[in-house]
Amino acid sequence: MRERIAAAAKRSARSANDVTLIAVSKTHPGEAIRAAFELGVKSFGENRVQEWESKRIVLEDLAGDWHLIGHLQSNKAAKAAELFSAVDSVDSVRVAERLNAAAEKAAKTLPILIEVNVGGEEAKTGASPESEELEKILLDATGWGNLSVRGLMTVPPYSDDPEGARPFFRQLRAIRDQIASRRLPAMAMDLLSMGMSHDFEVAIEEGSTCVRVGTAIFGDRAKP
Repeated sequence: MRERIAAAAKRSARSANDVTLIAVSKTHPGEAIRAAFELGVKSFGENRVQEWESKRIVLEDLAGDWHLIGHLQSNKAAKAAELFSAVDSVDSVRVAERLNAAAEKAAKTLPILIEVNVGGEEAKTGASPESEELEKILLDATGWGNLSVRGLMTVPPYSDDPEGARPFFRQLRAIRDQIASRRLPAMAMDLLSMGMSHDFEVAIEEGSTCVRVGTAIFGDRAKP
């Protein structure tokens, strides 16, 4: 994985150090996470608050970087702010406000990414690129003293050919660049989380700074 990330970065005249590998450990046991950590992976992604709450008990000695990458319901925001190092899937003002309140109570600053639904798929979460909700998140962010908006995240429509995701990755990068050009307060916009096991190389070529890789590291997830 490291070699493939480095090769993709080189093709786009970037350094492999500019790309963070987030190992998606959802449904995999704590022992697998510990094994990956011992091999040098430091950032992990989980989809569900409750699942991570149950697994972290056996992993509290690890100085990992724990990301929530799945959809977050507002009623789980307080627990998410307590358990995770970052939340990469904020798609509404309501969720952001609850995260900010919980982070303030915990006396911490929580990095977040705004999830954007670039494919317009009804089955997927994320704010629409042209939506009032996305604009409201951008404008209200200055009032969230305990959140740090670092960039954007997306999950493009699935395609068997990784090249099928390229236009959507390119679109997210353009949205990020447009937002960054506005120089809004309280907003770094230096991160782009895009690319998974089957298309992360294309994502890196299009500017991804965080790739979320599960199957290529841990193998297929067990079926429920």
